[in-house]
Amino acid sequence: MSLLPTLASADGVRREAVRPDPVVFVHGWNSDGSTWETMAGRFRADGWPTGHLDQWTYNATQSNATTAAQLADEIERVLRSTGAAKVDIVTHSMGALSSRYYLKNLGGAPKVDAWVSLAGPNHGTETARWCGGAPCLEMRPGSTFLNALNAGDETPGSPRYATWGSPCDMVINPGSSVALSGALNSTTACLDHSGLTTDQTVYGAVRAHVGQAASGPAVTG
Repeated sequence: MSLLPTLASADGVRREAVRPDPVVFVHGWNSDGSTWETMAGRFRADGWPTGHLDQWTYNATQSNATTAAQLADEIERVLRSTGAAKVDIVTHSMGALSSRYYLKNLGGAPKVDAWVSLAGPNHGTETARWCGGAPCLEMRPGSTFLNALNAGDETPGSPRYATWGSPCDMVINPGSSVALSGALNSTTACLDHSGLTTDQTVYGAVRAHVGQAASGPAVTG
């Protein structure tokens, strides 16, 4: 079922459909854009144009601050290619951190309509003590990176923030790390860490959240 709203003209023939915001997907640590195959496919089935679904891949071994700068460039590219005024950002796991850095520190908030965190270590995860490198150090509870990211307003600017966490996620520890002050925070059914990206019910909730508004130009047919 398509979510794209249509309006009949005076003659009852011509219709206008609001083009949805492009969705930029940001994967987590030790992953890539293929994480989003199932969810992106469902968005396409529900009316999102293929060119509005960006399964971005980045180097997940670098600092989240570096990734945030690259995400800023990627979002500018998506806005130019689609002609949209804003994007929606859907993240999994560590992808929440670079995208939040972009929103808070790199002027990204005015360019984003809705932001989604699935299983994001927004306040750190003890699991990150078992891996090394810059991003793992940043994901550890109490890290300098997280303390700065969470200082003050955790959901700055105009984007509509939402998080989903699972009570059965063994990667995000503690589970309370996911929720953000000022966001719409939800708990899923018993899903593993990766299951939040493929679960049908989670997809429906994410689709409803990002589909609340669209900032792109109207298309006619």
